[in-house]
Amino acid sequence: MDEQVLRSLIKWPNVPDCFGWLDLDRRGQWRMIDEFSQQNKLPGQVIQHTALNEFISRNYASDQLGRFFFQNGPQRVFISLVATPWIVRIIPSEQGQQLITQCQTQMKPSAALSDENGSIYILGSIKQAIYQDLKTQQFEVEEHASIALLHDHDLDQFSELAQLREEACSFGGSWNWHGEQLPLDPIYSEELAKRFGFVKQPKP
Repeated sequence: MDEQVLRSLIKWPNVPDCFGWLDLDRRGQWRMIDEFSQQNKLPGQVIQHTALNEFISRNYASDQLGRFFFQNGPQRVFISLVATPWIVRIIPSEQGQQLITQCQTQMKPSAALSDENGSIYILGSIKQAIYQDLKTQQFEVEEHASIALLHDHDLDQFSELAQLREEACSFGGSWNWHGEQLPLDPIYSEELAKRFGFVKQPKP
């Protein structure tokens, strides 16, 4: 998290939180939800400004209730999640394929899930900022177990890594990641938030 943001939190600790103005969509894009979009239940405008996207990503965090937000100076802008708190892409590198989040951080996978719509979710650890203390405005950055939706452009690539069980009426299987076979299990999408402890639509 930016040093100037942390300083502003200490200087102005009681700025009201903001709700309903920022979304994270299924492709890892931040969307600004203005009054017109809110009133008409529209997805909002994708934020195209590179510096603003990077600023949001650097100051993306969660609280102990599982609500995710962007710390905009002294103001906390809570984020509505269309799917999950993280969206990952499969990105090639000199060390082989990596899972990279919308905040350009690396995810270390441990398993995957597939829902009734064919979406793939990756389970693993991500280094993130977690808000700890209201009085001191303290954050801790640590490896945290979380869940990420795999970007739909990478589903074909994932299918090449996966092996499904052959038994009749059976779902799931495994997938290969850097030579290791990791589990692939079914889940209903409506179970995700409760099971993995995140809030899709934060409220005051």
